[in-house]
Amino acid sequence: MPLDAAPYLVALDAELRAIVSAPEPVHAPLYNMLRYHLGWAAPDGGALQGAHGKRLRPLLCLLTCEAVGGAWRRALPAAAAIELIHNFSLIHDDIEDDSATRHGRATVWKLWGMAQGINAGDALWSLARLAVYRLGGQGHPADTVLAVARRLDETCLALCHGQHLDISFEGRLDVTEQDYGKMIAGKTAALLSSATATGALLGGAAAPVVDALARLGHELGLAFQMTDDLLGIWGDPAVTGKSAASDLLARKMTMPVIHALRWEAARGEAQLHALYASAKTDDEALAAMLARLEAAGSQAYVRQQAVAHQGAMLAALGGLGMENAAARELERLALGIVGRER
Repeated sequence: MPLDAAPYLVALDAELRAIVSAPEPVHAPLYNMLRYHLGWAAPDGGALQGAHGKRLRPLLCLLTCEAVGGAWRRALPAAAAIELIHNFSLIHDDIEDDSATRHGRATVWKLWGMAQGINAGDALWSLARLAVYRLGGQGHPADTVLAVARRLDETCLALCHGQHLDISFEGRLDVTEQDYGKMIAGKTAALLSSATATGALLGGAAAPVVDALARLGHELGLAFQMTDDLLGIWGDPAVTGKSAASDLLARKMTMPVIHALRWEAARGEAQLHALYASAKTDDEALAAMLARLEAAGSQAYVRQQAVAHQGAMLAALGGLGMENAAARELERLALGIVGRER
């Protein structure tokens, strides 16, 4: 029977709301932007239970803390910091990707302008760093708080490394799978790895256990991004909230495309290469790109790679021999990454 995640998410929401609170009325408009992005407020500041992300990263932190024998509530400040880091990166990503909507709503920069959007992202990053210091109030010693702060700072830099690579790949058709692997290791896997490692650290786990759970988060992140790549091309728009094959129309260098381009090159062909180099976005061009991906077997290939990473994360978890409800929920989450519909 799956572990009920509601108590974790309710406590996390309360922690986040305590952190994302205007210190004085003059700053309320800034904090409304943050509350809007987090799904709590309408653009005019009115209370709203809007759409937000899966809260996967902070939930992993809390579950990992409990799985190693810790009290998950004492990890709430770190879980909140992880969620705020994720969201600061999303606000900045929306600007960098020129994205007008997220979860079916206008993005922060689209409503308030690019300058305010950048500042709002910076504010969430600052609040994330301040959230870490709340760990002291949960009884964690200073050296543990410092270790968590260092890990999260290193993670933020890894996010920037991955985002730099992602942006630099735009317009390039020579990106290799090795290049792609380095990109998603920073852009996606770093924060998931940090979430599981931080939870283990706050739960009092020994260094080898922290390292094993960091590997679990890393492998989960790789599988998660590869599955996202599949959904960006073959996902159901009614479920994903994106138009069909949106990544192809945007000419993103995702793993299915990289695989198909390599497959073509090995055969001395270049149809997909020519289509990706063109500016065509009509139905005929889209159908032709999908046909080349099908011919290359790219969907099956990427799913196979994602399943391999899923196996690696389950092996990391199984090797620890943890037998409790939180560990079983971690396994259930890992199994649900590949094959999900959104």
